[in-house]
Amino acid sequence: MRKVFISSDHAGFKLKETIKDYLKNKKVKFEDLGPKDDSSVDYPDYAHKVARKVKLSKSNVGILVCGSGTGMNIAANKHKNIRAAQCFNLKSTKLSRLHNDANIITLGSRLITKKNALKFVSVFLNTKFDGGRHLRRVKKI
Repeated sequence: MRKVFISSDHAGFKLKETIKDYLKNKKVKFEDLGPKDDSSVDYPDYAHKVARKVKLSKSNVGILVCGSGTGMNIAANKHKNIRAAQCFNLKSTKLSRLHNDANIITLGSRLITKKNALKFVSVFLNTKFDGGRHLRRVKKI
């Protein structure tokens, strides 16, 4: 059974809470790894928490939210077998799953609307990896 791990920094906290409400409404099993409020925190600490959990099972996925999405993306991608994708639109989100088998989506709360963020999460969670020639390429990462 797939589990979603979600986290943010202070800049992404409000959007993280919105995404959690969306996941609850869709009955998606998830675990919030913090933070618990919008007090200033160091984004790498939370990116590493999610990456460590996602690595435990191939069916696990993660959602990371910071101001730009970039810092979380860089930190998460330091982990072996993590393929974090920073998503800005529906096409980048869909292709991150279809072609790259991304297992973490990173979102920039200061760069995208709440409505679009929820669309991206939906596409990310509902798009399956194409495999085939893409699997060969993913194995080279």
